[in-house]
Amino acid sequence: MAWLLVPGAWLSTTLAPSATATPPPLSVGEDFLWGVSTAGFQAEGSSPDSNWSRYSASENADDKVGTSVDFRHRYPEDIENASKLGVSVFRFSVEWARVQPVSGTWDEEELAYYDDVIAQTRAHGMRPMITLDHWVYPGWVADQDGWTNPKTVDDWLANASHVIDRYAGNDAQWITINEPTAYIIKELTFGGITLAQAPQMMDRLVQVHRAAFDMIHTKDPGAPVSSNLSFIPTVAGLFDSTFVDRVRDKMDFLGLDYYYGLSVDNITAAYALFDQLYKIRTQPEGIYHALMYYKDKFPDLPIYIVENGMPTDNAQPQTDGYTRSDHLSDHIYWLERARQDGANVIGYNYWSITDNYEWGSYRPRFGLYTVDVKTDPSLARQPTDAVETYRRIITDKGVPANYTPVRRPGFCSLVTFPQSCLEPPSVPR
Repeated sequence: MAWLLVPGAWLSTTLAPSATATPPPLSVGEDFLWGVSTAGFQAEGSSPDSNWSRYSASENADDKVGTSVDFRHRYPEDIENASKLGVSVFRFSVEWARVQPVSGTWDEEELAYYDDVIAQTRAHGMRPMITLDHWVYPGWVADQDGWTNPKTVDDWLANASHVIDRYAGNDAQWITINEPTAYIIKELTFGGITLAQAPQMMDRLVQVHRAAFDMIHTKDPGAPVSSNLSFIPTVAGLFDSTFVDRVRDKMDFLGLDYYYGLSVDNITAAYALFDQLYKIRTQPEGIYHALMYYKDKFPDLPIYIVENGMPTDNAQPQTDGYTRSDHLSDHIYWLERARQDGANVIGYNYWSITDNYEWGSYRPRFGLYTVDVKTDPSLARQPTDAVETYRRIITDKGVPANYTPVRRPGFCSLVTFPQSCLEPPSVPR
């Protein structure tokens, strides 16, 4: 497979196989982008004043953010661990609250920190994927009523312009806004907006994404730009109408985050409503249905899995014995099946390189490397079973040709109902 990079877009030269053709081996090819992710507020620690540091300090949070996993000072170790996996992409966010703690004032020490994150990422042979907004804005923006104030649009774009100017020319991929729909849900959760103000906030997120897309293409020509959407089973089309359908002409690829499926015999995704992510029984085959849905909806748009991972309860084993390694392998199997069936999937990032602060709690653990923030002052990075598995998958460019998913598909998938129920993909016996 070959990719042609034109200004602002990837174009695949591979044609989808015909229905009667012999399926190719399960493999992603040489040019597939493997990556890992992290995010500023969730991992950095030493948090400056922001909407989320204020929430963390409130009685509503289960845990205070504190040091988190101290990516702010331990980033060389995490970047090196990512490099040892063999990934080609390292995703992180440049936190607005950190680099502009006061309106109109830039913190050069913190910008120098991000300079080095990018320098070390590139020195280790990886490409930076830079997120401009991972749900965090400075305290002074919160004081002006956040996204309910039209001035925030101009302030956001001023920050974006500064960051893009500084990091253009680093072969970066750019994510403007992390999961816009989930962003709004979180703002509702801690009181940043009211329900009546949610549509207005979404309008402003659409506005800044569209402006940032043009800005990046002017300042960093050829750099691919997107936003990553959070895939919600059964209602993807409804949520698409609020954001992605409105910015389709301002996306070089579709950024897609997939975590949970849904089926007649598995409705545990409902635990997400109560932030009990570790109680959800994940459904790996759902990533296939999600990818095929967007293959059909946006046939000319490459798809990048920007986030995928499995939460555990304080790093404890799952009660059914399903491991992080199983979860990773099963999802890659179904990703490969989607590519085999014509989905133009160009990359995959694991969320996340380490455990981190999950928006009020350290209980859900997503890391390839687990870190016990609450009881281990050394914040040691302990590899999970998925570290070696991911290294092997990257080396082999996928799972083995004879791989059989550990977790069988659910009965009558509701991921993209009714298609995912009526047209389930076959699996080896």
